Amino acid sequence: MSQTNTAAAEQAKQNKAKHRRQFIKTLFSRKIAIAAFVILILMILSAFLANFIAPYNPDEISIRERTQGPSAAHWLGTDEFGRDVLSRIIYGSRVSLIVGVLAVMIACVIGTSMGMVAGFFGGVVDDVISRVAEAIRVIPQVVLAIALCSVFGGGIVNVAIILGISNMTVYIRMMRSQVLSIKERDYIMAGKLQGNSPLRLMLRHILPNSISPIIVTMTQQIGGTILAEAGLSFLGLGISVPTASWGSLVSGGRDFLLTNPVYSLAPGICIALLVICLNTLGDGVRDALDPRLRGEA
Repeated sequence: MSQTNTAAAEQAKQNKAKHRRQFIKTLFSRKIAIAAFVILILMILSAFLANFIAPYNPDEISIRERTQGPSAAHWLGTDEFGRDVLSRIIYGSRVSLIVGVLAVMIACVIGTSMGMVAGFFGGVVDDVISRVAEAIRVIPQVVLAIALCSVFGGGIVNVAIILGISNMTVYIRMMRSQVLSIKERDYIMAGKLQGNSPLRLMLRHILPNSISPIIVTMTQQIGGTILAEAGLSFLGLGISVPTASWGSLVSGGRDFLLTNPVYSLAPGICIALLVICLNTLGDGVRDALDPRLRGEA
């Protein structure tokens, strides 16, 4: 019996390793996905190492050097306060990545939990959660985010929470539909007959079997969330001054498009590049998690 269990465990380990190799192979089967991954890693490293690679203090003001164009001293020029634009872009990547990842995590945790509860228990609980999700969903995300930012103010934490709330309905609807299709399966019924609690059934059996579409949605939503944060900062409702963020840099440079276009265009290009890379990787993750595209079905 012990030899049989050992062989089964070894086979399961080999299958997991095979699935991981197949996932990585499918994910990076396209050159564009490899390029997106490399660019994204470079952006993440620049955000983590901003203290070491930024040539200047992003908040250091120099009135004598304000609104200068690109030069050997300031590769991307300076803003209206003489601050180095390249340094502010490097530090601004931290804000964009933190807000994007944190907001998506908040949306995923809250939305997945509510959708799982709604689908598992049904009845009045399902009706209440579904009506709340529909009420939030009918309001355009940008309008809802602007309204909440006007009430609660900006800042990294507030913006992340606000964008998380405005995005959570996607996870509620997705998780609810997943639970409705899973909860009647034999292994869930067997778990109920064994006396497992609803919480254990949801966390140990339902959630692991519903995680693939959630992962794909998360990777694709980070880019949209970063774009939303940039829009709020552009309108002056997101990250508060003097904290550097890509959206606020685009907003600050709009008055100098004719005299110093790099000031506004450089952070705009960074936003576009980051969103494209994240969406490309999201498509790659979706393909890698689809068994039909992996040749398993």
